[in-house]
Amino acid sequence: MAVLEIITIGHPTLATRARPVENINQEIVELARNMVETMHQAPGIGLAAPQVNVSLRLITVDLSVGENKDELIVMVNPEIVEAEGEQMGEEGCLSVPGVYEKVLRPSRLLLKGYNLDGQEIRLEATDLLARVFCHEIDHLEGKLFVDRLSPLKRRLVRSRLKRELARGKS
Repeated sequence: MAVLEIITIGHPTLATRARPVENINQEIVELARNMVETMHQAPGIGLAAPQVNVSLRLITVDLSVGENKDELIVMVNPEIVEAEGEQMGEEGCLSVPGVYEKVLRPSRLLLKGYNLDGQEIRLEATDLLARVFCHEIDHLEGKLFVDRLSPLKRRLVRSRLKRELARGKS
């Protein structure tokens, strides 16, 4: 397994809708394994293929950050079938380093997608798990969590990131 490079805000892949996975082959399985390794190494609790510069609808989620292998979820072509309730909570993102902001998300989701064996899976997610799925599926749609902030907050975050980037390059 390999740790992949995580791209950051401003990269065009992060603003592009990802393509569906047409065929779950060895290449997709290997990509998923590498994404899990990358997510755990970061450390993070979710990762979408666009974050490693692969524009495919593939996500990995693990609230235990590698501590409990039973909590790892890999989903190909995930879809939100049903969403209900509301929860406000702080989010961060491996592709938007150092930024944490409150985002409104559904409190319960019903999802469907495929596992790496090509079998359809359906699952219910609540609370933090629902938040992470929404966040990762947003990546597949070419959206970052900062896109869900108010226009003023979004401008403040983007200008802060530009200043930090400029400082880092000088």
